[in-house]
Amino acid sequence: RIASNIIVSRLLSKPTTNDPIIVIIMKLAILALLASSAAAFAPSAQKQASTTVLSAFEGEVGAQPPLGFWDPLNFCNSADQERFDRLRYVEVKHGRIAMLAITGHITTSSGARLAGDIDYSGTSFASIKSGLAGLSDVPTAGLLQILAFIGFLEVYVMKDVNGDGEFPGDFRNGALDFGWDRFSAEEKIQKRAIELNNGRAAQMGILGLMMHEVMTGEPYIVNDLLAHPSGFNAGL
Repeated sequence: RIASNIIVSRLLSKPTTNDPIIVIIMKLAILALLASSAAAFAPSAQKQASTTVLSAFEGEVGAQPPLGFWDPLNFCNSADQERFDRLRYVEVKHGRIAMLAITGHITTSSGARLAGDIDYSGTSFASIKSGLAGLSDVPTAGLLQILAFIGFLEVYVMKDVNGDGEFPGDFRNGALDFGWDRFSAEEKIQKRAIELNNGRAAQMGILGLMMHEVMTGEPYIVNDLLAHPSGFNAGL
């Protein structure tokens, strides 16, 4: 209403579309009209489905403050418990891989390397760069061995082999426990939530490191912003 009054008054005093105030207000009014129209004509079934999904999974581990159950891409729309557990399994696995990747990235970027050579031709571990740049330094046979080892873990180790896991991502398989059975139910939920949060942060972290390495060659942008370059891959 206020916008309408301003437009009317401006038109009465100076009827021209070149007036920047009128142009800006008209654009804002059109945007507001489009937004309200989209909301008005949104299918009610979709709203009802979103509410149903929220009520079904809002009590799951990981649905916690400040966002609660957050599914911006609607992966869980029309999902049953089996589908949700599959998505959670994938999230946990990717989070664990990302945490290992972050740890490895920081370790090698600090200068830590294995002793000796990676192949019989004399390529030393110390000569291999950190991050994505290291992929071109590892011999082809070494990359194939890494891929084969990952495939072995994926097929035979990093899975619920016995089918008796307590939750998605429980890969103990009756061998590794680390005192898990001594925790109370509340402590188990807390531990799982901590792992989920750390995994989510690690996924964003390793993605950021890779993107900044590609864009600027310096993945640790905080060091760059503070005028203390990390010396990433310096001399390699």
